[in-house]
This record gives sequence, structure tokens and C-alpha cells, in this order.
Amino acid sequence: MSDIKVAETITDTITGKSTATTITIGSTPVVSSSANSMTIRGEGTAQTSIQQGLAKCWCNLEGDGTIAISDSFNVSGITDRGTGLYTITINNDMANALYSITASGTHDAGSYVQSSVVSHDDAPTTGSYGIDTLNYNSGGQPTDTEMVSSTIHGDLA
Repeated sequence: MSDIKVAETITDTITGKSTATTITIGSTPVVSSSANSMTIRGEGTAQTSIQQGLAKCWCNLEGDGTIAISDSFNVSGITDRGTGLYTITINNDMANALYSITASGTHDAGSYVQSSVVSHDDAPTTGSYGIDTLNYNSGGQPTDTEMVSSTIHGDLA
């Protein structure tokens, strides 16, 4: 195995030997096992897919007062479907509607228990998903929430 030592030269591409599939960065082997797929050694000897482990979309929105995106990645907009009900539109579609959504949120000072859940009535599609924020002190009724956050993991189209 040979080492490349970069001084003031910039390298755009590193290619392994004719059939080599492992490139080591520092002491961490980075493996490219097939086109458009890269894995890295995680804890122990297990390999972790970099593409599968990255969030493909996330959104932090202001859900009370003026509904607005505070910050996001791969989100083109939100729709206020009513009190505590939001639809997030994905900018670059997912490959299918079977992706994983994680949602959370918080509320202004108050005495209610709030939860952000994936919407049953606004089921995920390749281009959007619904989040409902519920007040469990009022029997689970939708409630506008100060901050609503969600993240998607899955395959992009």
C-alpha cells in the first residue's frame, strides 16, 4: 500500500489500485463497495452506510402565531392545515413513502403536555408528510405549538 501526502497540492480524485475498494483516511477505512455507495467502519468491525445514515430532510418550524420555517434542509414549504396540523413539502422527493419520520416539539410556557406525531390523516407521500401537534391535557386535541421539528431518513428518488 502506498501513501499520498498532500502538501500544497490539491487533489480532486483519489483512485485505489485496479481492484482495491478500501481507502483509509487517518486510521479509518472508507470502503466504496459499489457505484454511488460508500460505507465507513463504525464501532468494532461493523460497516455503516454513509448514504443510509444521513438525514435526507429536516425542518424546524414556528407553529404558533405566524406559521414559518425557522430552518430546514430539503424542504420547499409548509402548509398550515388547521390548529396544530402541518404539512411539510419535500424539495427533492423521496424514492417511496416508506421512509422514517421522527418528530418533536415544544410549547410556550403553559400547563399542557404536547406531542408531535406523524399525521394519520395526512399520510406520507414521496413529496410531503404531515405532522400533528397534540395537547394531551385536552384529550389529545391538536394545538398550535411554538417549535415543531421533524427529520426524515430513507432513500431519495
